[in-house]
Amino acid sequence: MALRDELTEPWGLLLGATAAGTAWAVGLPAAAAAGVGAVVWATKAATAALERRRPARLTGRRLPVDARAPEGFWLQRSDRAATNFAELAGSMTTGPLAERVAMMQPQVADTARALHRLAGQATAAGRALARIDDQALAAETARLQAARAGASGDIAVQLDRSLASIRAQQEIHQRLVAVRNGILARLESGTLGLESLVTRVIELSAMAVSGPDREVGGIDQLGDELEGIRQGLAETEEVSRQALNAYQRNDPA
Repeated sequence: MALRDELTEPWGLLLGATAAGTAWAVGLPAAAAAGVGAVVWATKAATAALERRRPARLTGRRLPVDARAPEGFWLQRSDRAATNFAELAGSMTTGPLAERVAMMQPQVADTARALHRLAGQATAAGRALARIDDQALAAETARLQAARAGASGDIAVQLDRSLASIRAQQEIHQRLVAVRNGILARLESGTLGLESLVTRVIELSAMAVSGPDREVGGIDQLGDELEGIRQGLAETEEVSRQALNAYQRNDPA
């Protein structure tokens, strides 16, 4: 994406407008508020254009992510939020607030990596689900139950075993559905949390124009919230990893 495209990119326009509006709300003259918005907007566009020319910086082995699935959508948004945070951290004027934001950058990067891993797990769960025909299992259950109703002796025993096998597969399907839904819910909340973090840092940055020291407490609160997001991601990642490992151990294929 060229610089002229970045200048019209909706997120950049939103960042600039938010910064200008916040600056005006805290009492800056309209011209000065517009200047704050213009600086944020132009800085975001320029740094984003340069960033797109560089190779991806995220490292580490990851599971593949289906870009067409919901996890791909959330991952794209979380990557954009992490990039925007890095751009903001690099463009802020030196001061206590800028120092605190810079200290949060490793946490944001770690959160982005965790979201990548979760998105890979979501795709893995989705592919596992695609291998289980739940409708066919339901039809097979109905057929076996009808046969079992009129069976006795050894035939009834064999039908019970078949039903138990089908039910085991259905339970695996239900667990995978629950795992995938849980991952997607955490992906959504984590991504929205990052986006909110970026917007609130823009607000604090604009408000710091009238008094840098007064906004340090606000960034500390954001740091605590970011740590909560990271812990939630780690918990979900561990639960889903265990569930997927259990599926792989029981997968007959």
